[in-house]
Amino acid sequence: MRIPILKLRDCLLVSIQWELDDQTALLFQEDLLQRIHTTNARGVVIDITSIDFIDSFIAKVLGDVMEMSKLMGSKVVITGIQPAVAITLIELGIRLEDVMTALDLENGLDKLQQELGD
Repeated sequence: MRIPILKLRDCLLVSIQWELDDQTALLFQEDLLQRIHTTNARGVVIDITSIDFIDSFIAKVLGDVMEMSKLMGSKVVITGIQPAVAITLIELGIRLEDVMTALDLENGLDKLQQELGD
């Protein structure tokens, strides 16, 4: 099952609505990077409110997605990080340096628009 990636002006919006398995996470990584390339997206908001926990592989893929997005010129905001997910990311050494975070999707979109100067 593929994760929908919506285009909103010059940004991409992703809301992950279910726990990720390894294959879905890799497909998401590929799909998002391709969409950044084809749309020239300046920003990406990834909402993970529905994810209650992640394993080490999914944490690495999410960290990689954020780094790869930045390398392609897109600013990234991740929203809805649950406490258990935050703990796991830190314990696994996944650093979200230069990645903005927000409590919810609305705040994430606002933060991204401010960052992009729109």
